[in-house]
Amino acid sequence: MQWSYPELRFRLIKAGLWPEGRMARLACYLAGMAGVLFGLQKLLGLFAKSWGEHLGGWVGFLTVLATVLFFILAFRWLKRRVLWRLRNRLIVTYVFIGVIPAVLLVAMTLITLYGLAGQFAVFVVTAEIHSQLRSLEAANAAVSNELAARLERGDNPAAESLAGLRKRDPAWGRRQVCAWYGEKPLPLCNEGKGTSLTLPSFVKGRFRDIVRDRNELHLRVGTSLPLRSTKLTVVTSEPFDENLVGNIAADLGEITLYASGVTPDETASKNDDSSGSQPESGSHAPLAVAPEKKQSGITISSGKHGTTVQADQQILPPIFTVGALPEPAGSLDLEILFGTPLSVLDWKTGKEERRGAVVRVRTRPTVLYSHLFAALGEFVQGVAYILLGVGIFFAIIELIALIIGTRMTRTVTAAVAQLHAATQHVDRGDFSHRIPVKSSDQLADLALSFNSMTASIEKLIQEQKEKQRLENELAIAQEVQAQLFPRQVSQLESLEVHGFCRPARTVSGDYYDFLTASSHKLILAVGDISGKGISAALLMATIHSAVRAYSVENLPQMREPVAVGAVAGSGRVLAAWPEGVEVSPGALLSLLNHQLYESTPPEKYATLFLGIYDGRSHHLTYSNGGHLPPILIGKDGTIRRLEAGGTVVGLFDNMNYDEGAVEMHPGEIFLAYSDGVTEPENDFGEFGEQRLIDIVRENRELPLPQISQIVTLAVDNWIGDNEQPDDVTLVLARAR
Repeated sequence: MQWSYPELRFRLIKAGLWPEGRMARLACYLAGMAGVLFGLQKLLGLFAKSWGEHLGGWVGFLTVLATVLFFILAFRWLKRRVLWRLRNRLIVTYVFIGVIPAVLLVAMTLITLYGLAGQFAVFVVTAEIHSQLRSLEAANAAVSNELAARLERGDNPAAESLAGLRKRDPAWGRRQVCAWYGEKPLPLCNEGKGTSLTLPSFVKGRFRDIVRDRNELHLRVGTSLPLRSTKLTVVTSEPFDENLVGNIAADLGEITLYASGVTPDETASKNDDSSGSQPESGSHAPLAVAPEKKQSGITISSGKHGTTVQADQQILPPIFTVGALPEPAGSLDLEILFGTPLSVLDWKTGKEERRGAVVRVRTRPTVLYSHLFAALGEFVQGVAYILLGVGIFFAIIELIALIIGTRMTRTVTAAVAQLHAATQHVDRGDFSHRIPVKSSDQLADLALSFNSMTASIEKLIQEQKEKQRLENELAIAQEVQAQLFPRQVSQLESLEVHGFCRPARTVSGDYYDFLTASSHKLILAVGDISGKGISAALLMATIHSAVRAYSVENLPQMREPVAVGAVAGSGRVLAAWPEGVEVSPGALLSLLNHQLYESTPPEKYATLFLGIYDGRSHHLTYSNGGHLPPILIGKDGTIRRLEAGGTVVGLFDNMNYDEGAVEMHPGEIFLAYSDGVTEPENDFGEFGEQRLIDIVRENRELPLPQISQIVTLAVDNWIGDNEQPDDVTLVLARAR
């Protein structure tokens, strides 16, 4: 299947393999350059070898640089993928806080134990060598005292004690004892094996050490005693060879001696390479060692060709290897390899050569353990049991800590995982999801808070939906109420009218209407319902319907309002109207008052102004049911208030309402309003009736809609940023 470049790029991006960052692009660029140069190197190498060599350096440099960048990118990718989960982060944190320090501590302990074990192994070897020297020193002191006593008596200078030692201890057959009386050697030296010793010039008292004499290593002790006018010097020597070291290695392990400047024989090299095989028996002659300069340090390293000892950048070859590495007593009985330099004294000069030779020891912990606790006997087994018990106790504590840490980690990560899953439910809009709480810690409190939050959000969403539903219903109610206000008004020739209502909320409790009673009569209605909102709007719709029904279609006509509102039982109105009588505003108010009183709660009432304008006579007949008195503003600025009427509508039953009549002169303005116009307050007080009158008076020549706009704008400026407190209703009429 062949993919186009966009498809391939999309698949690589989806798999996380497309280089998006600058470092990734640089790494790919360097890798590509290295590949191109490598191809050129191979191609040019066929023709010019020097070109291939020059390009090889650049290929290597670019490859290393690209590898480093890819390693950094791989580390970042692994960090993003692995450390995203909290559990992995906690595991990594525990590794850095607990595991790595513990591993380092264990490693340091093992290294320390290995060093101590190696030091103890070489200590055993050097202690045995010093023990051998002390034994030689004691025998040498006895021979010195015996020879001094014989020379004091003038007897033959012979050492009978030495002969006894040689009979009792076969090792004395390898040792050599020489004596000098002044500068004269005594015949005692010829009794031993080997060449005669030279007289040491530096022995002035007691002396014991490993010495180099005629390129041979020896254990040698010396004693110098004053005798008469001269001195007696006695020196005892034993070859430092395989036999001597083999006795030490018998119950320790494998011991190898290294010395510089000497070519080892094949047997010694073979034994060293074979890792501890016993050397073949051969000559026990002293080892020949070439003189060397003083060394400042040694290094022991193991390789495929055996162990190499380096002193002051000079390799010391193996001279011999004795003993064998013991078999392991268990899987933990590992090999211990350690070395130490031996102090060697030059026999001619008496100067110390500290690293003239090096001893390497290969052994096992069980062997060292037996040497260390050999004096304790059966008590050692008790110590072992105690240590084993302590180890088991620590292991149990570690296991308990691991279990507790794992459970606590799972508790934390499980709580975080539950919170993450819960947030995903919330992201999908599922606020009904709840986190199960099974503990009483801070994480449980966090889960409870999350559950409380989602429950509150779910409740708020339900309330929001309910609010949205109510707002939709209010919007419909607003549209319906807007249809109740007069949209097209049939203007009379002698009177122009205009009405405006702005609700404080979605719907209004204020009311105004213009009804055409005949070709020359117009009914003006302005009212204010107690309260705000839906209830006031419903009562306003009731009044609107009643006014239109009673005043236009089915209302009998009458002049005498005394006959209106006669009651014959609860809820029933007697309407016996004489014919030929015109509509009465007071009678309408009385009828509306009785209807509202019977059909609304006691706390619900309304203020209502009803006026009938006759275009022929220019008279306005009105009745005011508790509404703010409308005002007539003359051309000369004089005002007349229309106050005739009675109390509010719907609060008391059996109420009669007086009527009043005024003549409207041409240019005179009729002004009716609700308390939402005059009662708004700010820091300077209420807007007030006088301010309203002044604004209308100043703009009386303007069209009525423009006057209404100026008034409402003045009210808005007076309110400022505050919320509109009440419905604003304004009705204007101007006589022509």
